[in-house]
Amino acid sequence: MSTTTHVRGTVAAGYEDVLAEFAAVAAEEDEPGAQLAAYAGGRQVVDLWTGDGISGDSLHALYSSGKGAAHLVVALLVQDGVLDLDRPVAGAWPEFAAEGKGGITLRDLLAHRAGLIGVAGGFTTAELADDRLLARRLAGQRPYWRPGTGYGYHAFVIGALTGEVVRRATGRTLQEVYEERVRAPYGLDFYLGLPEALEPRYVPVRPLPPGQRALAAANAPAADSLTGIAFNLNATPPTDLVAFANTREVRALGPASAGSVGSARGLAAMYAAAIGALDGREPLLKPEVRAEFTKRHSVGADLVTGERDHFLLGFEAQARRYPFLGPDAFGHSGAVGAQSFADPRSGVAYAYTRRRFAFGGGGGAAENHRLAAAVIRAATR
Repeated sequence: MSTTTHVRGTVAAGYEDVLAEFAAVAAEEDEPGAQLAAYAGGRQVVDLWTGDGISGDSLHALYSSGKGAAHLVVALLVQDGVLDLDRPVAGAWPEFAAEGKGGITLRDLLAHRAGLIGVAGGFTTAELADDRLLARRLAGQRPYWRPGTGYGYHAFVIGALTGEVVRRATGRTLQEVYEERVRAPYGLDFYLGLPEALEPRYVPVRPLPPGQRALAAANAPAADSLTGIAFNLNATPPTDLVAFANTREVRALGPASAGSVGSARGLAAMYAAAIGALDGREPLLKPEVRAEFTKRHSVGADLVTGERDHFLLGFEAQARRYPFLGPDAFGHSGAVGAQSFADPRSGVAYAYTRRRFAFGGGGGAAENHRLAAAVIRAATR
């Protein structure tokens, strides 16, 4: 048990340095709320939290962390033979063929190569909250670049695009398949659609301090740039990510791209289940399917974020950000500064959540470098 007043929770023997690093982050950052959880070899080895009113059961807005759950569902359906990565999307979704998109495959979508990052004039909050509405708008949209010639982060829409393929193939929404195949069997505290009964456990996102907010506004990308379009800054008004996550309708519908809610415990357990035995069950992903989804599919600079070699298949390439991970480490960050991944080489599943919004709304916050490195060192010592 922690011996510091800033941090609560437990670590397994040999993980004391992780506790010390998390306590240092909490003190240095004056963190108003964060959680850290990790599994190694299917066993939980880290379960820590900090902040007034925060517990290990607190539920945070985790934004794009939901893309990890969405693409785990897609991988499972590919594994089942229900989905084919190289089949044109329009084969299952005929309306998608409009504006020259008939040749785009599911693999192209997952690799962020489709060019469907947004629409002229942006989306309303109601559309961003509902994957069905997003898919309907995107079906008739002309790509912002010729599909396959480049790739760029489909920030608000990738879950709706792949989710519509799932719905057309199975008759079930991606959120329903996730609930039935992944969340419910393991009792994961990680949701694509938060039940109203769990709302009291939700901890609202805390906005940037005024000074950082002004700086972020001054450095915001142009609304008509690819970055601005992908993050819905071309809408009137532009999307406020803090207000978006703190909207009940968003949490209730659980849009797969940006509306996930959960705890570090739930998120880490999901990745632990993906790569190893957990709760007496076999790994969710077979080795050959995991190998396919963890190949580097998109190389060079991301046209939206500028990040190099950003994606595997659906998942973010974690070794690019954290060189101490294996080349097939896969996961996804979230705009609040959250980070989560599975590292098959070390057998580690990692998740970090926090209450304070990340400066500029970027992916995993900087402290993840220190925290993840400490976990990997302990697991491989």
